Amino acid sequence: MSSVMIDTKRIMEMIPHRYPFLLIDRILDVVPNESALALKNVTINENFFQGHFPAAPVMPGVLIIEAMAQTAAALVVHSAGKELEGKLVYFMAIDAAKFRKPVVPGDQLHISVTKQQNRRNVWIFQGEAKVDGVLCAEAVVSVATFIDRALNVMPVEKAFARVTVKVLALGTSFTVKVPLKMSFSSTTEMVTSL
Repeated sequence: MSSVMIDTKRIMEMIPHRYPFLLIDRILDVVPNESALALKNVTINENFFQGHFPAAPVMPGVLIIEAMAQTAAALVVHSAGKELEGKLVYFMAIDAAKFRKPVVPGDQLHISVTKQQNRRNVWIFQGEAKVDGVLCAEAVVSVATFIDRALNVMPVEKAFARVTVKVLALGTSFTVKVPLKMSFSSTTEMVTSL
């Protein structure tokens, strides 16, 4: 089976993540229903380096794991074809996560995911993140697709509604985006959960 390379523009058609949370720049190699290898160019301009840690910047491990999940989601969408494009692929679980070497500005992070199993709408992948061939992080990540009954039967950008909340005590109001499926039993519950 031949492999394929996927650029940033195509990744953004496949998964809903955008800057600053799109954590893969390119997929260098993808074999449908099997594996994918993505690239993240880590630069000092990343917003998380402002606080993690200014004097000794290190990419947060949770973001490396998120990059694995985004690579897995892109692989799932690529494997399923047009049926899943623009739909959400939910990150479900992280198992056996280990962080072995810090990832710093200037590194090219290569993220690989290999399918361990797929049952119906749940996919489980072994993920690894390497810099210069050296293992920096690894984890088992699980993702799931919901196209029949869940929120994402519509394009992601239409899955939210704008709600204006008036705060009487402050004499002001603000607008927030909430999922269309979100429901509240009272106004108080809505305000406290936002």
